[in-house]
Amino acid sequence: MIRRGFLKALMLAGIALASPAIAQEVDDNNVLVLEISGEASGIVEILLRPDLAPLHVAQITSLARAGAYNGVAFHRVIDGFMAQTGDVEFGSVADYDGRMAGRGGSALPDIPAEFSDLAFETGVVGMARSNNPDSANSQFFIMFDRAASLDGSYTVFGRVIEGMDVINAIKRGSARANGAVAENPDFINRAWIKGDGPPE
Repeated sequence: MIRRGFLKALMLAGIALASPAIAQEVDDNNVLVLEISGEASGIVEILLRPDLAPLHVAQITSLARAGAYNGVAFHRVIDGFMAQTGDVEFGSVADYDGRMAGRGGSALPDIPAEFSDLAFETGVVGMARSNNPDSANSQFFIMFDRAASLDGSYTVFGRVIEGMDVINAIKRGSARANGAVAENPDFINRAWIKGDGPPE
């Protein structure tokens, strides 16, 4: 009994100690950094998963390095579900129009689906798309909570590893308007790949 209890305690300790060990092995070239402004303010780090969704990660990385996400709103935010951003065509806070935000993409081509068996749960980052599974482009969403209905139907390309408190503070949209944020949305002030360092 003592040995079994000791082994169980050791296993639990191993689980508790696993997170720092994993964090030390993170490749900064696979970390997307978001500097968020508005009601929410702070830094969010997203561990990208090129092993699961190489095409999506490559496109997100290209857009971030080009500065395309800078100044882009969180245009659809549903409490208990997710916060959506990334409309580089119509989502700029400089001339924000809540009626148009969420309808656009980037000049890059749409990406074929890269679905996996990862669950959509708190902190998971997925690609937004239309009814066409191969229509993801630049928009993405970050989960506040578990949503099993999304599993296997949307591409997971990352997970928040730092700053989930910032994500949780993002301004919510109207429940009557499916989470649309009509005015003064929170936004990505700057986005960059951690290995590159923050832009000037």
